[in-house]
Amino acid sequence: MPDSVTQQRDGVRDTGDRTGPEVVLVHPQIGENIGTTARAMLNCGLGNLRLVRPREAWPNEKAVASSSGATDVLEGAKLFDTTADAVADLSRVYATTARPRDMVKPVLSPRAAAHEIRDYQETGGSVGILFGAERSGLDNDDVALADAIIEIPMNPDFSSLNLAQAVLICAYEWRLAGAAEDGGAPRRGRPQAEAATKAELLGFFEHLEAELDRAGFLYPPEKRPRMVRNIRNLFARADLTEQEVKTLRGIVASLVKGRGN
Repeated sequence: MPDSVTQQRDGVRDTGDRTGPEVVLVHPQIGENIGTTARAMLNCGLGNLRLVRPREAWPNEKAVASSSGATDVLEGAKLFDTTADAVADLSRVYATTARPRDMVKPVLSPRAAAHEIRDYQETGGSVGILFGAERSGLDNDDVALADAIIEIPMNPDFSSLNLAQAVLICAYEWRLAGAAEDGGAPRRGRPQAEAATKAELLGFFEHLEAELDRAGFLYPPEKRPRMVRNIRNLFARADLTEQEVKTLRGIVASLVKGRGN
């Protein structure tokens, strides 16, 4: 079974789907939380785990001990230095956050996001879900990389979830969405071979921002980070294809050439 992770535990064979969304933990602090996250993922049939600069050394014995046998998920985990690197090959990214953000992005419940992810993956798109550090969550630059936000509707007076709980809710809804849609009518969607990856978008952003810096648009310096995030969010909402990104880069290059720089 090349697309799955299999576990043998107490005579029961569990399967983690390698075609499911990538679970991306950004700066996880505690090995045990990574282990319980792997357990939650495998409970719901997910097998793809990515770690961005975990605080504790990796591989991690505490993660293995707390995973209740979901060791294949841990052994298959991929490590990255930055969140941008971790999502570079993906064409759609969701960020889980409980805090209001000064960004214009679609905000979905885990259930709505799960159905959207299923639809998107059915057309060949690659998807990741970002989860932030236990204490501080995702920072604004991480959220800016996402196409949409997943907000878990908890008690507003006590909405604290640990990392594995948040992953379990999203993973469970993804599994439930698959069960509900089995045998349903084909869903529409463009062929995602055309979808721009995050790496292609980032290349365009860096190209555009470099020219805007040269033109003096991203000024004053203290406002630049927010201006950059707003510009990136604007283009991220457009759900650009690979060809559209190439066209935009060509437009920027032509404007620069036209002004004689």
